[in-house]
Amino acid sequence: MKLSARQKEIIAIVKDHEPISGGEIAKKLGLTRSTLRSDFAILTMTGILDARPRVGYIYSGLTEKSLLDEAFHEYQVKDIMIQAVTVPATTTVQDGITHLFMYDVGSLYVVDDDLKTLIGLVSRKDLLRSAIGQKMDTPLAIIMTRMPNIIVAQSEQTILAAARLIAQHQIDSLPVVTPNFEILGKISKTNIVNLLAELSQLEDSYD
Repeated sequence: MKLSARQKEIIAIVKDHEPISGGEIAKKLGLTRSTLRSDFAILTMTGILDARPRVGYIYSGLTEKSLLDEAFHEYQVKDIMIQAVTVPATTTVQDGITHLFMYDVGSLYVVDDDLKTLIGLVSRKDLLRSAIGQKMDTPLAIIMTRMPNIIVAQSEQTILAAARLIAQHQIDSLPVVTPNFEILGKISKTNIVNLLAELSQLEDSYD
């Protein structure tokens, strides 16, 4: 993670004057504390600075490795995955559309007769095409993308690995499966963004 010039200046001030409050740092920079809020958040989340209640900021001497970086490298898919919406292959397009809106999802995962093994995926676009063609009674098995043409994630993969797959293939989510392709859940862009938001809120504990 590359620090900004202002963040490096904050570090220098803390090194010279620790412990020092956020207000005092802002005064030395000729800025308001609220202006520096995001900088303080980044520097504390990275572990470069430590914020102690009623004491102030001190320099911890750690490297520029952030909690965000740590999360992407150490958090696993299973830590943030959510339940996937699954349907049998005999589900019709009409029922598929109902499921899509009922659960507010962008895709449905089609499972085998055991209702566990992933065999296909149907996206919002797939259902829209069929609806336009007035093929509402068509089974999802006819229009779904079949394995092995589905990009999947494993529960033990890192968040970084999953994020790379999502970015590389320009998709919104990944089904999470076992080595035998039993579906465990899904991970999406939204899950990842929510994780980042939770980490960024750590600043509140220092105020």
